[in-house]
Amino acid sequence: MINIEYKENLDEEFCKIIDNEFNKFAVKNEVVCNYTPFSFIAKEDEKFVGIITGNSYYKEVHISDLIIIDEYRNKHIGSKLMQTVEDYFKNKGLENINLTTYGFQAPEFYKKCGFEVEFIRKNKENSKLDKYYLVKYFEGN
Repeated sequence: MINIEYKENLDEEFCKIIDNEFNKFAVKNEVVCNYTPFSFIAKEDEKFVGIITGNSYYKEVHISDLIIIDEYRNKHIGSKLMQTVEDYFKNKGLENINLTTYGFQAPEFYKKCGFEVEFIRKNKENSKLDKYYLVKYFEGN
C-alpha cells in the first residue's frame, strides 16, 4: 500500500533524488537538463539588504525570488541584482530569463528591467492577485 505524507522541508537526500530523476528523464528524452540553483546576495557594509534566487535549467534561467529589505527599497538594489543575473548568464548558451509576479508585487518593475509580459492569469476576486508571466530574451535569441 502506498502512503503519502506532507513534508514542508525536504532533506538533502530527497533533493538529490529529485535532481537525479529530472536528469535521467531529460537524458531519456535527449534533452540536457543541467539544473543549477543560484543566488546573489546584496549587502551594505556586511549587512544583508537583498537577495535574488532561482535556477537555470534546459535553455532558460528562472527567477524564483527577489527580496529587498523594506528600508533599502527604491535604491536600485533590485535592478542591480537583476542586472547581475543577466550578466552572469548571458553568454552561457541560455535563451531567456523568466519569472512570475503578482499584480501587487512588481510587474512594472520587471517591465522597466526589459521584461515582456507573456501572459496574465486573472484572479476572479482580487486583481492584486493577477499572476504575471514575464520573459526577457538574451540578445541574439
